[in-house]
Amino acid sequence: MTYKRVLLKLSGESLKGEKPGVIDHVACDQIANSICGIYELGVEIGIVIGGGNIFRGNMAEQFGFARTPADHVGMLATTINGLILGQVLSTKGCKTRVMSALNFDGIVEPYNWSHALHSLDKGHIVIFVGGTGNPYFTTDTTAAMRASEIEAEVLLKATKVDGIYDSDPKKNPNAVKSDYLTYSDVLTKNLHVMDGTAIALCRESDIPIHVFNLFEEGALFKAVTEKKGGTLVTKG
Repeated sequence: MTYKRVLLKLSGESLKGEKPGVIDHVACDQIANSICGIYELGVEIGIVIGGGNIFRGNMAEQFGFARTPADHVGMLATTINGLILGQVLSTKGCKTRVMSALNFDGIVEPYNWSHALHSLDKGHIVIFVGGTGNPYFTTDTTAAMRASEIEAEVLLKATKVDGIYDSDPKKNPNAVKSDYLTYSDVLTKNLHVMDGTAIALCRESDIPIHVFNLFEEGALFKAVTEKKGGTLVTKG
């Protein structure tokens, strides 16, 4: 029942946990331990990580930046996060490779589809950074693209809440959680769990999206081995 190959989408903010600042080593350690738990089962893991703890594209207006250079900064931020996470995983004995959609000679190897598949087959965790390599696309869309390209069985969307609610549970104590939704439900109800392009790509490739709380103990392991917990989004 355990998935053989997964794509894990992490937000940049997850690397700082609940603490102020940019990156917290305790949060990174906790995330890495969760990933190692499924890695040790032999699950093949691709990871896409955001850069919002450093810079978000929507901060462009505050800085007076044009959207394109702002998104370029965001792509660089994902690369920093990916390198850090890769090193933390390596210290725990996980074999990792970081691949970037942008060219960083001597720092990160360029993304190559066949090399990524080969690395996954060999048991390496592959961390995809640099977004899609183009502005105007989110890392959610990158996650959906990479999940399709590596033929992942599921896209695991890590969040700070335990699934998809009809409104923000941190603001609305009466928010209702759904255990199962369809892609159409998410799009028509505008639930904001991922951007519309990412949802549409997953629907086209028939890749389930499993939304779970990254910091709930055992949640990632349960999602991968039992396919339970959080919210599962499928074609229905």
